[in-house]
Formats: sequence, C-alpha cells, structure tokens
Amino acid sequence: MAKINCIGILTSGGDAPGMNAAIRAVTRAGIAAGYQVKGIYRGYEGLIHGEIKRFTTESVSNTIQQGGTILRTARSKEFMTVEGRQKAYEQMVDAGIDALVVIGGNGSLTGAREFAATYDIPCIGLPGTIDNDLNGTDSTIGYDTTLNTIVECVDKIRDTASSHERIFFIEVMGRDAGFLAQNSAIASGAEAAIIPEEQTTVDQLAQFIGRGIRKTKSSSIVLVSESPKCGAMYYAERVRNEYPDFDVRVSILGHLQRGGRPSAYDRILASRLGVGAVNALQEGQRNVMIGIRNDELVYVPFSQAIKSDKPIKKELIDVLGILSI
Repeated sequence: MAKINCIGILTSGGDAPGMNAAIRAVTRAGIAAGYQVKGIYRGYEGLIHGEIKRFTTESVSNTIQQGGTILRTARSKEFMTVEGRQKAYEQMVDAGIDALVVIGGNGSLTGAREFAATYDIPCIGLPGTIDNDLNGTDSTIGYDTTLNTIVECVDKIRDTASSHERIFFIEVMGRDAGFLAQNSAIASGAEAAIIPEEQTTVDQLAQFIGRGIRKTKSSSIVLVSESPKCGAMYYAERVRNEYPDFDVRVSILGHLQRGGRPSAYDRILASRLGVGAVNALQEGQRNVMIGIRNDELVYVPFSQAIKSDKPIKKELIDVLGILSI
C-alpha cells in the first residue's frame, strides 16, 4: 500500500448538522498525525472541477457550533459516470491527495465505494445524514439535532391543534426510513406515526382512526414520513373523504429540519467519528464507514453500510401504540 501523505475531505449529498464538527475533527486529527489535509468544496462535483484548498487548524476554528457544512455540498450527476470519476481522480492526483474521507449518506458512500474500487484509493466514510438510514451504526451525524428540531416544532403545533380540536398531519424527512417520524412521535407525545416500514403490512390511517381518537382527546398529532405518493397531504385528503367529521390540517416541516446548531450529542459523535477516520487510515483500513455501536467505534464495510432497509425496532412501534391511548 502506498504511503499516505495527504488526506482530502469532502461533504456530499444533503447537509446535516454536525458535518462541520466532523470536518474539524478530521482536519485536526490528520494534522496531529502528520498528514497534510485538503478540503474539497461542493462534494464530488468540486472534486471533478478541482475546487480544493489546503486546510490548517485555523481553517476549522469556530466551526463546531455551525450548522450546514463549510465545505458546501452538491449532488453530482457527472460523478455517476465513468468519465466524471476519471476527471475526479485526475484532480485528486494533481492535488497530491492520497486518501479520501467522505462525509455523507447512502449515495455519498456508494460513490466512494465505486471510486475506491476503480482507482484503488483508500476511502473512509463518515455517516452524515439526518435520516439515520445507514446500516452498521446506531446513529448518524445530524440525526439527533434534527430529531430535537422536529420535537420543538411539534410542541408548538400542538398548541394550535388543541385550541382548535384538530388532527394535524406533520410531514418529516427520512426518505425511505421512518426513524425521524417514529422517534419524534414518541418524544413529542404524538398519537401516531405513519412510516414506510409499516406501509406494506397494515393500513396505518385506518389503524389510527380505529383506536377511537376522539374518545379521550380533543386533538391529535400524526407524524408522517415524507413520500411522493403517501405523504401528509395524501393522508389528510383521505381523512377529509373517509372521515368528514374530523377537522384536518397539514404541516410540512421541510428543510427547516436540516438547519440549526448541532446538538451536543451530534458534536461529540462527529468529533469521535472524525478522529476515528484518521486512526483507520493509520491502521491501513480502506473502504469502510466509521460507525458507532453500543458507544464503541466500529469499522463497517461500505457494502454493508449502504445496503437497503436498516431495520427499525418493533419495540419503538409498540411503545408509541401503548402510550398514545
């Protein structure tokens, strides 16, 4: 294996609170280990176009508390092509970068796996996504902050729901994973969560209505995972058509969920994972994601981290069902 002298860092895909803490950790841990560190702006798109700058400890000063990513981010269609990855590799070689640390979600780590396989480059992934949908890690960077943001919003919406005796369908992010909807429903005392993991086994709306929601409560909150076909608007329209006596409203939180200062947990998690990425390179690891399980850092092969359908615990579904009576 060729000696590593310079590490490149990039953030890719959707931004997540805590990414800056991870950039800071990789930069400072890399410098402490004797590496040169370079920041790559705008993800894989920036790598293709050579948007690369040498980082010092000062480059990441006063960033741990900031949301978003100082390296900025983008989704690169060009990097999905053989020609695009070739351009990215040439820019990487020109910049003297020997290894990559990629901070992002499923698509970002899939790109890292393809890139590493083609050019035999040491790539380390850090799980940076609010969706918490990467396998092999208990939590992803940004998930805890987003969960707290959602709960704060739901608490405020509850005031209006109670005042007007309404059912509120609140749509949250999560793509194909229901972790945000399920856990924010528990944390906010919501009456139900409609998540993709349960859609094939039960009519979740009928189940919710069937509990007799008006027997003891003047209002109800339902968290819904975003979906182009079965999001909050879809379920609200069903209630209007099938249960016209209910007064229904919809609130879609949207990109509000991604913003804001990262929580203490996300800052600590990102810092640990960032240092872990540098340690992994020193150990000769490659093509792995640094995850956390049972409060211990673990190395998760890309192929395992990006496989579909990270399971949600049935216990969480049961807890919400019991507590929402």
